[in-house]
Amino acid sequence: MLRDLIGAARLRTLPLASACILTGGGLALAHGTAGDRFWPLFWGCLSTVMLLQILANFANDLGDFENGADLAEGRARQDRAVASGRMTAAQMRRAVILTGGLAFLVGATTVVLAVGDAWQELLLWVGTGAVSMVAAYTYTAGRKPYGYSGLGDISVLLFFGLAGVAGTAALISGGFDIRWLLPSATIGLLSVAVLNLNNLRDHLSDAATGKHTLVVRMGFARAKVYHGALITSAWLALLTFWALDPDGPWRGQLWFGLFGLVHLKHLALVFRETDPQALDGELKKVALSTFAMALFLFLSPFG
Repeated sequence: MLRDLIGAARLRTLPLASACILTGGGLALAHGTAGDRFWPLFWGCLSTVMLLQILANFANDLGDFENGADLAEGRARQDRAVASGRMTAAQMRRAVILTGGLAFLVGATTVVLAVGDAWQELLLWVGTGAVSMVAAYTYTAGRKPYGYSGLGDISVLLFFGLAGVAGTAALISGGFDIRWLLPSATIGLLSVAVLNLNNLRDHLSDAATGKHTLVVRMGFARAKVYHGALITSAWLALLTFWALDPDGPWRGQLWFGLFGLVHLKHLALVFRETDPQALDGELKKVALSTFAMALFLFLSPFG
């Protein structure tokens, strides 16, 4: 069972999930946050988002089974723990509860370390964490999963972009800079692009099982245009941020140029590809390049 649980956790998704914390941490460091405050809060934020991503993955395994998405064309997906029968729904439900409880505990402890006894701030941050947990679970699980209604994209942009990046920077630094919304948008939009690739690949089976993602709603061809807009907008947001913060400690633009070339090549492939399954390899390419960009943003203030 442990092996199946680790498989259902989909650890390969954690680098992309960590991108928002790395970027937010870099922004906090550039803001002048001292190390004695920075590191405990950074590790607390990173641990919390990792647990939330695992929670979402467990809920996805459970929810797609219960809602029939893992039974396309009458065949159960063998790469899923519950649908394959290697774990029962009850076992996965207990894993969801345990992971959710641990995420709340770690997140609440991090917030207390950050704001102390400032009760209004404490309630705000704990409330934000609670909403994140609910969103992680109800994406594909529950009676009316919002991911089946085309709302997954906006959720990813919000939680892995705006709240994930700017929220992390604000919690760690104790301040806020409106310019932080730009790199937040960059990471959020690239994360949405990864989701969109997944939905492009699976749009036929999703349509057959009633999973109405944005790709299903807009069609395969238009979803490619949308994909191009996501990646282009992400880069425009990052370039604008650099232009508005010329004195910031942001280094490694040459490497970012290489990431940009990777994304251009990726878009060329996406636009000419007609086989949805051929896009599977592109998921890892965009996810890992987003993680690498976030890592460079995190390391820049140390240079």
